[in-house]
Amino acid sequence: MNNNTSYVRLLHASPNAPAVDVFANGNLIGDDLRFGEFTNYLPIPPAEYQIEIFPAMGPKQSVLSEEIIIPDNTILTVAVIGELPNIELYAIVDPKEQLSLNMTGLRFVHLSPNAPPVDIRLPNGTILFDDVSYREVTDYLEVPPRTYTVEVVPTGTDNVVLYVPNINLMGNRFYTVYAVGLVNDEPELQVLIPLDGNSYINV
Repeated sequence: MNNNTSYVRLLHASPNAPAVDVFANGNLIGDDLRFGEFTNYLPIPPAEYQIEIFPAMGPKQSVLSEEIIIPDNTILTVAVIGELPNIELYAIVDPKEQLSLNMTGLRFVHLSPNAPPVDIRLPNGTILFDDVSYREVTDYLEVPPRTYTVEVVPTGTDNVVLYVPNINLMGNRFYTVYAVGLVNDEPELQVLIPLDGNSYINV
């Protein structure tokens, strides 16, 4: 790879879409990717790519065909979002940032298509992220590394729609809390908390 290599992982965040195969310019980059799953980060030359998505099982009929530009020296999470038949690609940059020594970077991404704007708070009421709408990506917040419990609450209410215990955050790392799924429907609202590539990938 050249020095301009970028790194991309895929996330299946479309709650009513089946497992999918994902192709970039005709090359398979995501195989049998199921709702809530990520691929590993793939090194990829910066360029414009034609992304096509097919059901992993059944007729090989594309459910999405979309062009996406991968910039130089970028770490990206490309999510498949929305509900069939109106799914789309949503590129989320994992930015290279400096953390204070032994701190953790934490941010929130709202990808639940039928959920209202929400706050993410601690059980003591401390709000980490407020009034986050669908498709919104917050900045990273520096927090001490430890085990956290968070609550997801529709903004302006005290109604906890999701309680997430035992989130173990290590120091000198970046994490994103992705809200996926549906409110009062299946698959139910849930969070995914992967380690972000900017924790260990140099671009």
